[in-house]
Amino acid sequence: MNVYDTERMIDVMAPEGYEETETPEGADLVVLNTCHIREKAAEKVYSDIGRIRKMKNAKKNNGEDMVLAVGGCVAQAEGAEIMKRAPVVDMVFGPQTYHNLPDMVNKSLALKADGEKSRILDTDLAVDEKFDQLSKKAVKKKPTAFLTIQEGCDKFCTFCVVPYTRGSEFSRSIADIMADAKKLATAGVVEVTLLGQNVNAFHGVAATGEEWGLAQLIRELAKIDGFERIRYTTSHPHDMTDELLEVHRDVSECMPYLHLPVQAGSDKVLKAMNRTHDSATYIEIIRKLRERRPDIALSGDFIVGFPGETDEDFEETMELVREVKYAQAYSFKYSPRPGTPAAQMEDQIDEDIKSERLAKLQALLKEQQTEFNNSVIGKMLPVLIEAPGKTPTTAFGRSPYMQAVQINIGDKSVEDLMGSIVNVKINEGGPFNIQGILA
Repeated sequence: MNVYDTERMIDVMAPEGYEETETPEGADLVVLNTCHIREKAAEKVYSDIGRIRKMKNAKKNNGEDMVLAVGGCVAQAEGAEIMKRAPVVDMVFGPQTYHNLPDMVNKSLALKADGEKSRILDTDLAVDEKFDQLSKKAVKKKPTAFLTIQEGCDKFCTFCVVPYTRGSEFSRSIADIMADAKKLATAGVVEVTLLGQNVNAFHGVAATGEEWGLAQLIRELAKIDGFERIRYTTSHPHDMTDELLEVHRDVSECMPYLHLPVQAGSDKVLKAMNRTHDSATYIEIIRKLRERRPDIALSGDFIVGFPGETDEDFEETMELVREVKYAQAYSFKYSPRPGTPAAQMEDQIDEDIKSERLAKLQALLKEQQTEFNNSVIGKMLPVLIEAPGKTPTTAFGRSPYMQAVQINIGDKSVEDLMGSIVNVKINEGGPFNIQGILA
């Protein structure tokens, strides 16, 4: 979602004459697009502000100006605190207001020109207005793209800040999504990833007044000329309907990959997290999904060391991982977030215990990821070429299973292959990527 937001900020500033730079040194506008989901991400904001302050001062000494802005979820949650702690920051804005970025920048520059201090704060949550503005922007030519269809969350997991930083669940209209999708296809997008904090809770309204879920939307998007691959993330087990499972069987454009966070394998911990599902329900979803699409690759999220988690609870998580077998996964130590119920819970777990449990879980997940990657050695996979490789004779792409693939293309031109789906004979696996030769 933050990658998508960053790309949209670049889009809205382009008509103002701004273009992306590789580094912040010497830039006219620096935006820190922030995440509030874990404590370290929030802490990093202030160290980055300190680093950029020096660049801003250096530019000022040359008689030039730099506008420094903090955007995203930390800005939404801690906007007033950022203004207080970091007077060098000119603007603070939340994730639902970046369509106003050009106006905010111009206002900041005008204030400075008049000798006044720029202290702009905008944390409105009018998400529908944001999408109305963004849909008017042009789309760059590229092989892959994100398309936000839903934002916000009504689930209120006790560890999570998303409902407070992104707002309540909002689904875009079918007409708006289809219009944006067709613009992406016209721009050469081959693979589109549908985004949402709870993407499978999507319920957009069609022009007829009929309400569509994610399954029906995917079926309609698959009809667009040019789209050969459709993905979606992030899903919640609560909203994983049979109709959506059947899309993985029926729609060839829907990739055999699903990111479905479970967070823990202990029902006691899941209840404390307010996850609205138990481990048996989650495993039954996986069973039904594999019944419909046997080659599906699964990804998940895990939190270890949640308040009150015992050794037995953690072992239940390990057992669930052994049963499901993940192609890849994300795992973290529980991080108390201010304002969430879990931060006030008793029985907070010692950091050393969290670290020990995380190391055990990650070792198992790495073993499973390596096993999955090695399972495709000797197979021919269709790979979408997304970028040049590390050498002139290589290219980078992704398999249908979301694996990163390094491809030996020989004397072929990367530019000619960009955006095309090619057959690659896989000859090497490993924990993080696979390698192959262009067929």
